[in-house]
Amino acid sequence: MESKASQIAADGNKPLPPQSPGSGECAQSDDQLLDTVLSNMVQGLLMFDADRRLLFYNQRYAGMYGLPRDFAKPGCTLRDVLDHCLQVGGVLAADVEDYLARLDESLSDGRTLNSRVNASDGRIFSVMDKPLPGGGWLSTHEDVTESQRAHAQIAHMARHDALTGLPNRVLMREWLEHELKRVRRGDILAVLCFGLDHFKSVNDALGHPIGDALLESVADRLRSCARDIDMVVRLGGDEFAVIMTQLGQPDDAVVLARRVRETINKPFWVEGHQVVVDITCGISVAPTDGTDPDLLLKNADMALYNAKSDGRGSYRFFESEMDQRMKVRRGLELDLRKALLNGEFEMYYQPLVNLQTSQITTFEALLRWNHPTRGLVSPGDFIPIAEETGLIVQIGEWVLRTACKEAVNWPGHIKVAVNLSPIQLKDRKLLDLVKSAIAESGLQASRLQLEITESILMQNTFATLSLLHELRRLGAQIAMDDFGIGYSSLSYLRSFPFDKIKIDRSFITDIANEAEPLAIVNAVAGLAKCLNMVSTAEGVETSEQRATLQSTGCTEMQGYLFSKARPASALTEFFN
Repeated sequence: MESKASQIAADGNKPLPPQSPGSGECAQSDDQLLDTVLSNMVQGLLMFDADRRLLFYNQRYAGMYGLPRDFAKPGCTLRDVLDHCLQVGGVLAADVEDYLARLDESLSDGRTLNSRVNASDGRIFSVMDKPLPGGGWLSTHEDVTESQRAHAQIAHMARHDALTGLPNRVLMREWLEHELKRVRRGDILAVLCFGLDHFKSVNDALGHPIGDALLESVADRLRSCARDIDMVVRLGGDEFAVIMTQLGQPDDAVVLARRVRETINKPFWVEGHQVVVDITCGISVAPTDGTDPDLLLKNADMALYNAKSDGRGSYRFFESEMDQRMKVRRGLELDLRKALLNGEFEMYYQPLVNLQTSQITTFEALLRWNHPTRGLVSPGDFIPIAEETGLIVQIGEWVLRTACKEAVNWPGHIKVAVNLSPIQLKDRKLLDLVKSAIAESGLQASRLQLEITESILMQNTFATLSLLHELRRLGAQIAMDDFGIGYSSLSYLRSFPFDKIKIDRSFITDIANEAEPLAIVNAVAGLAKCLNMVSTAEGVETSEQRATLQSTGCTEMQGYLFSKARPASALTEFFN
C-alpha cells in the first residue's frame, strides 16, 4: 500500500492525517484547509522526521529555488534536497558543507539555526531550521531580497551625503576611529577641511539648483585629487573634508591642499553658466593635534576659520594658539549678545569735509563698544562676529535709530552716513526700518546717507538694486563705500545711480608719492564728476595728500588730518 509520505510527495503538501469512522467529511475539509494554507504561504516550508528524512515540502519552496513540483520524494535526506537545488534549480550559492555542519550541531543541541542563503541570481533567503518535539525539524525559507536591499539603502543613506554620494560625518567618524588605531602604532594621518569661497554668492545669484549642481562638480574634482586610500567627505553646506592616511610627513597634506585649489580654481560650467570659485583649507595632523576623531575635526575646522580670516584661497595648519583665540572669540560672542540689552554701545562720528571750502558736509556714524571689563573693543574685533551670528541686524537697527535721533540736532545742512552690512540688506524689514527711524527722529530723509560696499551688490544684484531704489525713493542718499577694491565697480555704477562714491584708503596712502594711485584717484574723481556724484577720499592723514586730492577734483575727504571719530557729545565744537 502506498504510504502517507508517498501521498505528500505526489501533492507536494502535508500528508493526510489518520481518519476515524464517520469522520471522513470533516477530515476532508480539514485537509483542504491545510492544503490551502500550505499552498498560499509566503515562506517555503520543509519538514523532516526524527530520522532526518523529508516528510513534505510546499510548492512555495520549489518555486523559490526554481525546482519542478515533484523534484524530491518523501524519505530523501536534506543533502538530497540540496543536491537537487544545486543541479536542477541552479540558483543556490551557499556553502552546503558548512550549512550541514552547523545544522547538525544546532539540532543535536536542540537549538534553532538561523541562516542567510545567497542565490546565484542575487536573491537572498532567510532560513530558519527549528527542532520539533519528538525529533525532526521544520525548515522555513523566506525571500528577504527587497527588505535587505531596503535596509542596505537606509544604511548607505545614513552614512552618505544624498546630493554628492560622498561619505558624511557619520561614516567619516567611523573610518577615523579605525584608522587612528594605525596612528597609535606610529602612522601619520591628516584631516583637511575645505570651505568653498563665495559659494553663497553663487546660490543667491543663480539659485539653489545651480548651487547644488556646483557642489556635485566640486565633489567630483575632489575625488580626482585624492588618492585611493584617502576618504573624501561632505561635511555639509559648502564644506568638504579629505582624510589622508599613511602619510610620510605632514607636508604631504600641503601637496594635496595645493592640488585641490588648482583644480577647484578652474572654471565650472554648470547648466550653461560659467562659475568661478576658490577654496580654503584647514589642516590638523594626528597624532600631533590629537588622536580623537572629534578633536581632529574640530582642530581642522578651527584652522579653516583662521585661514579664511587671513585671506581666502589659502591653507593653514592647526596651531595650539588658535584654540585660545577661539575661546576668546566665543567669550566675546557671549558678551556681544548681552551688550545691546546692557546699553554698552555708543555712537562715534567722524566728519567728512569739503576739500574746497573745508566745511563739514557729513558725519559718518561709527559704532563703539564699551565693554565692562575689556574697555573699548575695536569694531574690527566684534563687527565680524556680529555679522557671522546675525546679531548685526539688531545692532544695525540700534545704530540707525540712534544716528537719526542724534543727527536731527545738528545744523540742517549736515548729513549723517550709516553703514549697512550685507546681512541687513537681506532683511526684508530694512525698508520699513528706515521709514520708521526717519519718522520717529524727525530727520529729513535727504539728510540720511546709507553706505554699502561693492561686495553687497555682488551677492544678489537684482534684489539689492530693487531695495536701493526703494530707499532712494524715500529721499535717502546711497553711497558706495571702499570703491575700487571690488571686481566690477564700473558696471555697478552703471546699474545704480549712486549719490556718492568713497575711494578706499589704500589708494590714498601713497597718492602724493606714486603715479599709479594718483592716476586711479584722478580717474575716479573725474568719473564721479561726469556721473554727477560726490567723490570722497578716505584715510587722509597728511597735508600733502589733501593738496594732491584737491588737484584731482575730488569732492570730499575723511581722515585723521581733520578729525578722528568722536562721541556725539564732543561734536558741538564743530558747530560753533
